[in-house]
Amino acid sequence: MGADQPGTPDTPGTRRTPGARETPDTTGTPGTTGTPGAPGAPGTPESGALSGIVVADFGRVLAGPYMTMLLADLGADVIKIERPGSGDDTRAWGPPFADGEATYFLGVNRNKRSVSLDLTDPEDLATARAIVDRADVLVENFRPGTMEKLGLGYEDVRESNPGLVYCSVTGFGTAEGARLPGYDLLVQAMGGLMSVTGEPDGPGTKAGVALVDVITGLHAGLGVLAALRHRDLTGRGQRVEVSLLTSLLSALTNQAAAHLAAGVVPRAMGNRHPSIAPYEVFDAQDRPLVLAVGNDRQFRGLCDRLGRPELAEDPRFATNTARVAHREDLVTALSAPLATRTADAWFEDLTAAGVPCGPINDLAAAFGLADRLGLAPRVPEAAAGPGQVVNPIRLDATPPSYRAAPPRLGEHTESLLAALGRPARTP
Repeated sequence: MGADQPGTPDTPGTRRTPGARETPDTTGTPGTTGTPGAPGAPGTPESGALSGIVVADFGRVLAGPYMTMLLADLGADVIKIERPGSGDDTRAWGPPFADGEATYFLGVNRNKRSVSLDLTDPEDLATARAIVDRADVLVENFRPGTMEKLGLGYEDVRESNPGLVYCSVTGFGTAEGARLPGYDLLVQAMGGLMSVTGEPDGPGTKAGVALVDVITGLHAGLGVLAALRHRDLTGRGQRVEVSLLTSLLSALTNQAAAHLAAGVVPRAMGNRHPSIAPYEVFDAQDRPLVLAVGNDRQFRGLCDRLGRPELAEDPRFATNTARVAHREDLVTALSAPLATRTADAWFEDLTAAGVPCGPINDLAAAFGLADRLGLAPRVPEAAAGPGQVVNPIRLDATPPSYRAAPPRLGEHTESLLAALGRPARTP
């Protein structure tokens, strides 16, 4: 996630008096639709669910940028504030690259404007403050205390912008955990995820993507939307705080509940499930096959298709609880018949019988599957640049939109300065 370096924002939104509900001013206020002096900005489509919302985005790396990209897809005008010269750390996180840009950065920064500001420079800091004073939402994931040192802490800015929703993302909170760096791998390790991932006798294994950052971004986005709803009703903003650690603990769901409610300390089980069987990987004739049998009806269907209907009547396997208790016997009984056909053959046959199963796909096959299912998982390159996955939220009245490719570093600095009435940069 990253949390220790100042960055920079873009165009702000509307100001609201506590207790009042106002219609956003779109007649030239920086950050609103139709902002003068900002040609080429992604803009805020009138049809977007978050049209008129301006986000001052001080976030870097993944949790914050992922969340603000989703808000931008839904119509928010996101102003990404970046350090001069280097910008967001992920601009340098490659290979791979596409058109000279790190794909890591491209994957979470579409539909945004980039403003390059040095927050240690008084003039640039004043520009950042002008943006924040006109914004609806501020997002930051610096180390706790950084924004306060810059004079951009919540208590500093709420006086001039009482309707501001101020979202802080940290690694381990703002108390004793404030000194800990908030990187996804550390939280996967220290937050318990790696202890339940991987083979039983192996070392802890991380997920194949920065899953904690993504989960935290989703929690932060939900918090921001809830706070905006509260502001709609009261005119008052509020502070939203989300940490990587507590987001992970919440996302551990059944594993966390097993510990808190039953005193269990879960351990890694490879591809098996602690509470369901058969729910793991088997070898088909040509490649691995996943079975995800969630109830007794599905298990009977599996046994019938395998030509072993008697297994469903066996007291060791008749219920899920019994199957979990006799997992090794169950795996032995199922392995031989499953090895007689290909994974694709079993997928077609068992799916037709209502038995959840499927092969282990690589990403190329996974996107191919989504294509075949009519999910249209790719954003057309002309709409938002290369390598964009669609926003998974489907809204029939105000769907996500893809208006602009991820911005070049500082691409919108001069147009924003003009919109704010601030002096242009000296070449």
